[in-house]
Amino acid sequence: MIMDKNAASTAGTSKDSANVKLSVWEKTAYSFTDMAGNLLYVTISSYILYFYTDVFGISVGGAGLILLVARFFDAVSAPVWGSIVDHTHTKWGQSRPYFLWLAIPFAVATFLAFTAPNLHGTAKLWYAGFTYILAAGVVYTGIQTPITAILPSLTTNGQERINANTFRMCGGSIGSFITSTFALPLVAFFGKGDDKVGFMWTMFFFGLLAVVLLFLSFKGMKERTIAVQKPIPFKDSLKATVGNNPWYILVVSFVIYWVAQSTRNGISVYYAKYNLGNEQLTSVFNGLQVLGIIATICIPFVVKVTNKTMTMIIGLAIGAAGQIMMGMVGNNFTLVIIAWIIGIFGASTAVAMPFGMLADTVDYGEWKTGIRAPGFLTAVGSAFCIQLGSGFGSFIPSKIMAAAGFVANKTQTAHALSAIHFTFIYFPVIVYAIVAAIMCLYFKYEKMEPQIKADLAARHDADANN
Repeated sequence: MIMDKNAASTAGTSKDSANVKLSVWEKTAYSFTDMAGNLLYVTISSYILYFYTDVFGISVGGAGLILLVARFFDAVSAPVWGSIVDHTHTKWGQSRPYFLWLAIPFAVATFLAFTAPNLHGTAKLWYAGFTYILAAGVVYTGIQTPITAILPSLTTNGQERINANTFRMCGGSIGSFITSTFALPLVAFFGKGDDKVGFMWTMFFFGLLAVVLLFLSFKGMKERTIAVQKPIPFKDSLKATVGNNPWYILVVSFVIYWVAQSTRNGISVYYAKYNLGNEQLTSVFNGLQVLGIIATICIPFVVKVTNKTMTMIIGLAIGAAGQIMMGMVGNNFTLVIIAWIIGIFGASTAVAMPFGMLADTVDYGEWKTGIRAPGFLTAVGSAFCIQLGSGFGSFIPSKIMAAAGFVANKTQTAHALSAIHFTFIYFPVIVYAIVAAIMCLYFKYEKMEPQIKADLAARHDADANN
């Protein structure tokens, strides 16, 4: 085990936080963070490609390129935001202030991303690229980073972290449900045939709701492990990744997983519109995501019976089974919906686990290097992974569809319909299998967690007595 005696963040956790149990209200306030985040970000990941091609009038190839290029900015913004959070020290805490400071900028940036001004050619691409990077990259990363970084600061109790993360994921599911179920109907209601106007008013409404939720989350939480933690320079944040193998595993797995998650969300509107003949069925597909709450609620019980790694693998297996079943039932809408719900149960389980497990990699990093860098580790492990995976989850399908001859708002060829079917149904199955194989490497590190927590507690006690 390597110890950096000169690391600026070696003073760890206050004693009274070690086994604290969070109140229902505090866990509910934590759930509001992801509810607000998903309310806006899921709208972006689910509808921005469709908005660009079928509303703003950008080619599918051009839209896919915008989404891919934006990921390079994310590669910079995620670690920068992580370092910023690690350097933040206010009377409100380290992560919590950002829910107050960035709530309105997040809403405004997302509103601008779904605004379609009267531009042409290159100007249209530049506007779309700039507003997308601002909303889905810079500002969203600033919100997503403290959402995950605050968890190890709320409590060091492992089971309470899982419980709090369960609340968070339930909140996220509700946020996804709202946008997925009501986005297109609200666009139709507000726009009255003009989708440009409809998207603007819909995003104004969603943005206002997100601001209220983030303000409530700021008011309802308390950071308990920050008071004794000192600022750390960026180079020491990087040192927290040295030898942090469980963190590497989660980062790689989560990036790849979000390729599938983004594909399922983003291509559902194309599948409903062109393969099933009714784009409003997208609201049915995505609205059913709320049933994932059932799987999320079961996660703490499944973890107790198995462990965190196996729980994630089980979720991936169930998700793959649902996708395969969807591909086997043809256009029987009832059976498609049943298969889709099975897939939701699996995906909701799989997507929830890394958020809670990242808190354990913060502990591992401190144990291994003596540096505790929750902002940096969770920023790269959550926001960066989501954005990079989502970008490829939009870019890869757009290239497959473009190669198959897809043209927006036209009757599609059999080849184009097959491409949409493949990307929506079978492409996620391939991704799930890859992620499950990688996660098998995590088992041995999860077995080390009790000893790591005991070693850290002893170290913190020794530091407090010196």
